[in-house]
Amino acid sequence: MRFYLVLVIFVLAAGCGGAANNSAVNQNNANKKTHEPLPTSTYEVVKSYPHDPNAFTQGLVYRDGFLYESTGEEGESTLRKVELETGKVLQKYPLPRDVFAEGIAIMGDNVYQLSWRNRTGWVYNLSDFKLLREFRYSGEGWGLTNDASNLFLSDGTHIIRVLDPESLQTVRTIVVKDESGRPLMKLNELEYVNGEIWSNIWHSEEIGKPNYIARIDPNTGSLIGWIDLGNISLDDQSGPEKSENTLNGIAFDAAANRIFVTGKNWKKIFEIKLKPK
Repeated sequence: MRFYLVLVIFVLAAGCGGAANNSAVNQNNANKKTHEPLPTSTYEVVKSYPHDPNAFTQGLVYRDGFLYESTGEEGESTLRKVELETGKVLQKYPLPRDVFAEGIAIMGDNVYQLSWRNRTGWVYNLSDFKLLREFRYSGEGWGLTNDASNLFLSDGTHIIRVLDPESLQTVRTIVVKDESGRPLMKLNELEYVNGEIWSNIWHSEEIGKPNYIARIDPNTGSLIGWIDLGNISLDDQSGPEKSENTLNGIAFDAAANRIFVTGKNWKKIFEIKLKPK
């Protein structure tokens, strides 16, 4: 009897060990799937255009042949209409000196603009920058874009808020995580491109991806891929005094499928074409 009891215990232990091993293998396989590298694109510069080096770019939008730009820093924050080919500022709206302006978006005939820490945004008439209304939000304002139905607001975290353009209230949130399932923090300037949200990551070199743009699924928050814009404008980013002169400006010309990028205080705006890395 003792022999049979020992035999039964041995068989059960072997079975449990096998199950544990199978569980470990399945978990390892799941981890491998989670950590598979995402597709990464690089770029080709199609053309470059002049950009005001005094413009601390916080938001950039293309509309009907012109660029609209939000510039930051207290005492220097503006909303601008810019001639693409020359970089000439055609129209400018200065914000109060205590405002640090952030992202912008255009929907219909309205321009929406955020502030960094004032918890206040503004809606302007596109044609003359006449201020139409103010709106409030909690936390910080970083980037802003839209899909023609809703606004998408980043606040420096891994959360993107979806706002109703009329009430300007949050209707849902998008949680963005990296390849490892960790929160992708410091989502900054946003642009809606062919059904995706593209986001600058503030100081993306801190996550080992200098001057990378994240491509995000707006429905799930899943990271779709990366765009490596390394070395695109070295003269604008070299030296310790230029530590804040990071990539921060994406504009999309949907009609011609053109992409424009720039950075804070950069001397050029670059029209780029993506290609596999």
